[in-house]
Amino acid sequence: MENLKSKTYTKKDVAKRVAELRDEKVYIAEQWTDAIFAALRETMMQADPELRIEIRDFGVFEVKMTKSKPKARNPRTGETIFVPPRRKTHFKPSKLLKNFLQQPINIEKYSDDGDQEISVSGEHKDVDDNKSGKDDSVL
Repeated sequence: MENLKSKTYTKKDVAKRVAELRDEKVYIAEQWTDAIFAALRETMMQADPELRIEIRDFGVFEVKMTKSKPKARNPRTGETIFVPPRRKTHFKPSKLLKNFLQQPINIEKYSDDGDQEISVSGEHKDVDDNKSGKDDSVL
């Protein structure tokens, strides 16, 4: 599956989708989209020290504290360094989003040719690899 490329969506793509859903002009949807992302960003930047933003049916954004690491090692020099505590972001998808993403995907459409199928682990297997000789299409 290494030759699969994911599509990158930008804020403008999100605004276009919002405009389609709301039957609105794109430039108006862009203003609302910018405002929403700015509000989320500013809220997260004001976390003192932790924060939780819960958006129903989408997920939870969290700002969490990390512990200090007094004996971290610089991999380039091997030198022992001190890493102070800091904040990090974390996203946890909602049950609705998580359940959708955990559904099996149609693997055949990601295959290079029609005779092979790519499994989730990336191994190839022949579609006609039925060792038992039984027709398992009728279940």
